[in-house]
Amino acid sequence: MKARAPTARSPIWPEAPAAQAAEPPFGLARSQHSPGESAAGPSAVTERPHKVRPPKHSRPDRETGLKRANFGRDAGLPTLLLLPQLLILVFFFFIPSLRALMQSVLLSDPFGNNVQLVWFDNFKALFANGEYQQSIVTTVWFTVTQNLITLAIAVVLAFATDRVVRGRSVYRTLILLPYAIAPAIAGILWAFLFNPVVGPLAHMLHALGISWDPNRNPNDALWLVIMAASWKHICYDYIFLAVGLLALPASLMEAAAVDGAGPIRRFFLIGLPMLGPTIFFLAVMNFIYGFFETFAIIDAVTHGGPAGATNILVYKVFVDGFVNLDLGSSAAQSVLLMTFALICTLLQFRYFDHKVNYGV
Repeated sequence: MKARAPTARSPIWPEAPAAQAAEPPFGLARSQHSPGESAAGPSAVTERPHKVRPPKHSRPDRETGLKRANFGRDAGLPTLLLLPQLLILVFFFFIPSLRALMQSVLLSDPFGNNVQLVWFDNFKALFANGEYQQSIVTTVWFTVTQNLITLAIAVVLAFATDRVVRGRSVYRTLILLPYAIAPAIAGILWAFLFNPVVGPLAHMLHALGISWDPNRNPNDALWLVIMAASWKHICYDYIFLAVGLLALPASLMEAAAVDGAGPIRRFFLIGLPMLGPTIFFLAVMNFIYGFFETFAIIDAVTHGGPAGATNILVYKVFVDGFVNLDLGSSAAQSVLLMTFALICTLLQFRYFDHKVNYGV
């Protein structure tokens, strides 16, 4: 009887028997080589076991490109970083707004010595005042016209510069130059160009047979401030529209070009609808600009005249408060102006936002 050979041990795990070779299929002879040997002889390199590393702590999924800012439990640094903006909001927005609300229900003399609580009498007097009603009409006409002109010209310029191949950056720089000019300087520039006595553009209009005189004709004065305000704000709308055109998918434009659509048709049927969110945002911002940020242009060009033809609401607040020293009425007008702007913005979101396509 043959002695039984001892069981071979694994060179790696001595306590475990070596794995037996599997039976080869189709009746092939079993290899006579011992574990760790190949047909050419003993293996020079011993295989090492694969060590499984313990899984790391799972982290929540984050979007690519985002970086989380961790300030720890100490809120000192975030508060310090936000402090300048908070101070600006407190001293230049919240405190003046609260002061205007308080002053709108008071009646006082110019020096504030005699103050009386009149509740809503200042608001009632405003709505019964024909001059204030005319100022509301002028403001609406001025803001709507300026909004349409600004958007139309900005769309045309954005489309034109998008088609330019050479010198595109030069054209864009020239279009953006008015944005660096102060509103008062822009108003003085337009007042000089269209001055009926020395203005070169006014002389051109006179040569064409147009009796242009913004110092006497209310319609001419209103159109002058509309053009000046639109020219100052075109570059703002142009920036967003030009960037929006660059973000349009090139595949859609190329597919439309292959189908035979020309550049103008591609712009109006593909590009302009996809710019809907941008145009809606600009329409809201243009309304805010017309209500609040055109004071300097009105003051530099017409001073609200002639005969109050350009006396929009924001300029009337200044005249009644700082010229006529009617502080209660001026404060009530500022509250109503903010209310009108808020109502116009909400109406735009209510009736136009659902018509905007936000998909790409």
